[in-house]
Amino acid sequence: MNKNNDVDSIVIRLAGDSGDGIQLMGSQFAVSTALAGADFATFPDYPAEIRAPVGTTFGVSAYQINLGGGPITTAGDAPQVLVAFNPAALKVSLPLLDKGALVVVNNDAFTARNLTKAGYDTDPREDGTLNDYQVVAADISHLNLEAVKEFGLSKSEGSRCKNFYALGMLLWMFDRELGSVEAWINRRLAGNSTMRDANIKALHAGHAFAETAELSANLCQIQLARADMEPGEYRSITGAEALALGIAAAGELADTPVLFCSYPITPASPLLHRLTRLAEVGVGTFQAEDEIAAICAAIGASYGGMIGVTSSSGPGIALKTEAMGLAVSAELPLVIVNWQRGGPSTGLPTKTEQSDLYQAVYGRNGDTPIPVLSASTSGECFEMAIEATRIAIRHMTPVILLADGYLSNAAEPWRIPDMSTFEPITPNPVPESDDSPQRRAFARDEKSLGRPWVKPGMPGLMHRIGGLEKDIETGHISYDPANHQRMTDMRAAKVDAVAEFIDDQRIEHGPDSGDIVVVGWGSTYGPIYQATRRTGVSFVHLRHINPLPRNLGEILGRFDKILMPEMNDGQLSTLLRDKLCMETLPFSKVTGQPFLIRELVEKIESLRGDAS
Repeated sequence: MNKNNDVDSIVIRLAGDSGDGIQLMGSQFAVSTALAGADFATFPDYPAEIRAPVGTTFGVSAYQINLGGGPITTAGDAPQVLVAFNPAALKVSLPLLDKGALVVVNNDAFTARNLTKAGYDTDPREDGTLNDYQVVAADISHLNLEAVKEFGLSKSEGSRCKNFYALGMLLWMFDRELGSVEAWINRRLAGNSTMRDANIKALHAGHAFAETAELSANLCQIQLARADMEPGEYRSITGAEALALGIAAAGELADTPVLFCSYPITPASPLLHRLTRLAEVGVGTFQAEDEIAAICAAIGASYGGMIGVTSSSGPGIALKTEAMGLAVSAELPLVIVNWQRGGPSTGLPTKTEQSDLYQAVYGRNGDTPIPVLSASTSGECFEMAIEATRIAIRHMTPVILLADGYLSNAAEPWRIPDMSTFEPITPNPVPESDDSPQRRAFARDEKSLGRPWVKPGMPGLMHRIGGLEKDIETGHISYDPANHQRMTDMRAAKVDAVAEFIDDQRIEHGPDSGDIVVVGWGSTYGPIYQATRRTGVSFVHLRHINPLPRNLGEILGRFDKILMPEMNDGQLSTLLRDKLCMETLPFSKVTGQPFLIRELVEKIESLRGDAS
């Protein structure tokens, strides 16, 4: 890596202990990148323990960002720049790097004790481990303490500023302004002037060090191409932030208040945190005592005339399943968000996975079908929240929206949409021709099969509601065998009817027919997009999982091989065999990490080799 590089894109990885402020450092660098007009994608990767033993490999917190001119859809395969705050961070991150990468290490952390904790028998700075890399060894901890000593902080307090010292170095390397970070510090630490001024001082000191350092491998200043983006107003957004705004927007489009009910769980909790800030736009939040109470409260909100929303991860969704059946039986709108994580049971709480597809499509007692949607990118969480709400109200049913831990925390540039382009969300009208309150309350729309959203207190519409089977016309409790058959058929037909309202499946890019098509869903979008563009094969990505788009079978039938990368053990492949009787080629990865582009390229090329 030479000085004054001009590059299209570059991948940076920041790594250190859980308490080193790595995630904050990364997110602030992402904001500065967005303001500089670059495209980017991020991958926060942190341990499950709140504070793992300092200096250990399983306590490493990392933040990876891919930035440049774009289009950038993943956080990148192999980092070209690594900032390692300690030996453990170096140990975990080094196998990920390309040869020749720039490695910035914090000299002060490479003590004998820390080397032993990280599993090093010798010092990697001296034993040849780093011979294939460009190394900048800087006394970051010491230099940071020197920079902030005027503020009279303890060593512990002063050390908390070193992430901003390192951030200042990065901002110089990529010719970024300091203003946005300074503004954030001023807002965040407005009540603590000493820590505020110390962090700003550390930021400037790191920037000055990078500019003036005379080291054996000088830090280089890298110029990145600006992204060619559609005109508009942009912001940096995570999936949790986008979904929160989408829920609020859905309430506006429906002219109906929202009540979000949840119980804290990783990685779903950020959605609750974001929604608590949106009370002024008609979003209420309720933190329940457990998962069951949360979904029951959301159902109660929907019964009362609000848009009920609940959210969790796989273990919490398992607890909510009985109440989902109640919402299906009662024919009430409900949005259920599942932020998938590594399982089973507690599993890998902070790592990403797509292993709850079976749970979403099949995971309830009885024949209890529910529409299932999936968001593909962090920004798309906004649109899918609106789509889930629209389906829930039109068909009067709970809807499951699948996201995952990666989307929850990963950030990307997001073009703020023009809300005038979205159609209003309107409930099914109450018929006026029948003077029977019960029959009017269950008079289902012929096309959607959704009943009117009858709310308590609406004149002349008193009716029964609950979890026991009901008469298909009146809603009265019914144990009649023929009626149960009709209700079961109706519930299945209601979900099938969703397909009549959604767009036909499209091919993202590539030929309309051929040897290979790659089919994905959820957060696999980014790496599949890049891999298929590089190899020239076709790419189909699903947003509607249950029901599937009407023309999906016809599209896939035009290809000889259907490759399906998933972060599970082949669940969508099973679903397509079930629904479309199609043979697919599952490609599974269940490491808790997203797919790499090169993994998919190699798989596609191997299929081509088999064909020849």
